[in-house]
This record gives sequence, C-alpha cells and structure tokens, in this order.
Amino acid sequence: MLRRLLQPFWILLAIVFLIEAWLWDHLEPIVARFVAAIPLHAFKQWLAERVDSLSPVMTLIVFIVPVIPLFPLKLAGFWLLAHEHWMSAFFTILVAKFLGVGVTAFIFDVTRPKLLEMAWFERLYDYIMMLRARAKALVDPVKVRILDLVRGNGEGWSSRTLRLIQRFRRSVREAR
Repeated sequence: MLRRLLQPFWILLAIVFLIEAWLWDHLEPIVARFVAAIPLHAFKQWLAERVDSLSPVMTLIVFIVPVIPLFPLKLAGFWLLAHEHWMSAFFTILVAKFLGVGVTAFIFDVTRPKLLEMAWFERLYDYIMMLRARAKALVDPVKVRILDLVRGNGEGWSSRTLRLIQRFRRSVREAR
C-alpha cells in the first residue's frame, strides 16, 4: 500500500534525475564545441596535465571548486523568485543550471580517470549510473503512455481523458 502511494513521488524523482542526466549528456557535446571554438582546448590540455600530477584527493578539490562560484547566482535566482520577478528568476536559475552542468561536465571529463582511482568515488559513480538506469526503466513506460496520448493513439485512452479533450475543444471554440 505504502509503495503504491509513493510511486508518483518516485516517478517524479526519476524524471528529475533523468532531466539532470539529459542535461549532462546534451551539454557535454555543446561544451566540447565551445572548447573547440575558443582557446579552452589549450586550457583543457593544461588542466589535464596538472591533474595528472595531482593526487586523487586533490583532484576531487579541482572537481568541486569551480561549481562553488555558481552558488550565489542560484541564490540570486531564488531571491528574484521570492520577490516575484518570475522571468528574471527563471532565466537566472536556468543560466546557473546550464553553467553548472556545463562546467561540471567539462571538469569531470578532465578529472574522471583520477577520481575513479578512489574506491569510494568509483562505487558512488557506479551507484549513480545504476540509479540512472533504474530511473530510465521507471520513466520509460510513463513516457510511452504520454507519447501515445500526444500522438492521438486512441488505444488505451480512458473515458476521462476523452472527456477532458472534448471539454478543452469546447472551451477553445467558445473562446472564438
């Protein structure tokens, strides 16, 4: 019973996790193109050489520190949100999110081999990859149902869904 009550929460959590993973997957190539377009390639090479000479623990610091300056940007976004500056808040939080994921992807790409030398980090990394696979397995059936609804596949449509669609169509016609 409790498991059934918590299922929407787990699906929501899985969706959030997958959005993060999707951002990571899609921002990493963008960051790579950005690095290729500006002289960040030389910086990446320089950073990789420096990371090779560090211990795994010091590499962890190199991985964590660049994200810290983005924290005040997120706080500014939440301050804007609290003061009902909706669009500014949305864009500030969005920029902070994209910058955070982009910088983290860039730094993780350079530091990953060294970080994975630490047994606890490797276990954590494997655990997160396992959670990602579980989240995808949990969300995929929901995603298929939503896509079926959006595509207009009438199979499996509940009478409630059809009534909602009819009500929406009527309200659109009445608004004209």
